[in-house]
Amino acid sequence: MIIQSLAFYLFAAIAVASGVMVISARNPVHSVLFLILTFFNAAGLFVLMGAEFLAMILVVVYVGAVAVLFLFVVMMLDINFVELRQGFLQYLPIGGLIGLILLVELLLVGGAWVAAPQVSGEMSVPIPPPAQVHNTEALGQVLYTQYFYLFQAAGLVLLVAMIGAIVLTLRQREGVRKQKISEQVSRKRSEAIEIKNVPTGSGV
Repeated sequence: MIIQSLAFYLFAAIAVASGVMVISARNPVHSVLFLILTFFNAAGLFVLMGAEFLAMILVVVYVGAVAVLFLFVVMMLDINFVELRQGFLQYLPIGGLIGLILLVELLLVGGAWVAAPQVSGEMSVPIPPPAQVHNTEALGQVLYTQYFYLFQAAGLVLLVAMIGAIVLTLRQREGVRKQKISEQVSRKRSEAIEIKNVPTGSGV
């Protein structure tokens, strides 16, 4: 228990410190690197909780794809850091308001959990004991039984969002050559190649 407690405090402290550095670092590249460190420590916390599937998903999906994509995008963009720092004060009031709202919500959730701890037990989903099934199997049983329709609805929402992003960013530009599969398949041999009868010794 002592080792688990020390590991929890270590991962939690580094995760909180990295999260603070994500929003306070002046260089966007450093912010993304601190974000990756935050994801790794959050994955460590998931492992301590026994949710190894969520920890692996966090590392593979968020660190391996999302955070690295952010890093490449930030490094490829020509960002004017002086211009970014100039508009910091005008966004400070709205940022402080959002932070205050989030703080109040966290206090309400924490206060409800302390005042009525039996509520979390009543709202829990009945799943087999951890000794009988693995974490991944238990998560699959919950998602594909009681939350099946919500899970499918979430997939449809993500599909619509992906199609919407493609449609919004699609631009018709003149002078850009596009591949037309139907014309390539239906063309004849005479339209694709041309045979030249070159005399011997004259070259092309």
